[in-house]
Amino acid sequence: MPIVTAVALAFAALVVTVVCVWLVQLRTRNAGMIDPVWAASLGAVAVFAAAVGPGAALNRTAVALGGGAWGLRLGVHLWKRNYGGPEDPRYAALRERWGAAAPRNMLAFFVLQAVVSIVLSIAFFVPAWQTQTPSIPAIVVALGIGFAAIAGEGSADRQLRRYLADPANRGHVCTSGWWRYTRHPNYFFESLHWCAYTVWSIGMPYGWATLVPPCAMAFMLLKLSGVPLLEARLVHTRAGYRDYMATTSAFFPWPPRGRLERHEHAHAAHENRQERSKSS
Repeated sequence: MPIVTAVALAFAALVVTVVCVWLVQLRTRNAGMIDPVWAASLGAVAVFAAAVGPGAALNRTAVALGGGAWGLRLGVHLWKRNYGGPEDPRYAALRERWGAAAPRNMLAFFVLQAVVSIVLSIAFFVPAWQTQTPSIPAIVVALGIGFAAIAGEGSADRQLRRYLADPANRGHVCTSGWWRYTRHPNYFFESLHWCAYTVWSIGMPYGWATLVPPCAMAFMLLKLSGVPLLEARLVHTRAGYRDYMATTSAFFPWPPRGRLERHEHAHAAHENRQERSKSS
């Protein structure tokens, strides 16, 4: 199948999918269900590209397993988080801001997500249409990045879920595990996942195009729909979040600095004094 035809079919299917979700949210008034459907449908595009692409079996297998596993894990996680609950505050804020124009604007927003998906799917279509396979070092590095990204994002999601499950932590900031080193470890690992396809495609015709997905994902998460919208709410709903922003990297994992470190030293010193007073 020509790649143009495959991309057109994938985009048409994505648009139909998001329109169906939009119709459902007209009744439920919960636009948050677009998130798990978006992840799962993009994973399905990876499987589709691998199935119809004329490239080497190794390339198509890597695309199907990498993209499919990513979409399945993220889709299931988001479904469990969103299904049956209140609308995600980000979408609720948009709905309130848009007022009477919310149905029309929400449809445009959903279709935009289909456009984003097809841009990201460059990572799938390029290798799936190449008969050239990567070198052994490129395979090892790409697989390492892919496994690390999926495992890291899953780990960060579990850490946050366990933290929020404790009623004592309600309204506070999770600073344990990956969340100690970056305010958004899930966003970091999400962007890292798309780098695996770039490494896999090094030296292939049009391999340079696979730089677009990781750059586009990082830009959207850091500048558009991710960090700005989320942190605009968290500074008002999480005690100490402004201090957390001042001491913790927004994206790349990095040791905390400044006040958080002093707070931890003071806390440790306080515990030591308590232990000494008990022993005496």
